[in-house]
Amino acid sequence: MSNLDARQLAQRIDTVLDILVGGDAPSAIKNLEILKAELLANVSDPQDNKSAQPKSPWEI
Repeated sequence: MSNLDARQLAQRIDTVLDILVGGDAPSAIKNLEILKAELLANVSDPQDNKSAQPKSPWEI
């Protein structure tokens, strides 16, 4: 990823955790989906977006 700022990523994860602690799981999930989409958009090769490993049961 070309423009990945670890501090900004950590802050956004903290925000999602704060939302979860506040009891708003749907908003936390939505924020994680947005973050995931933004991270995948930064991947240079679209083929890298596809995971070679099958998802764990908790990810399904």
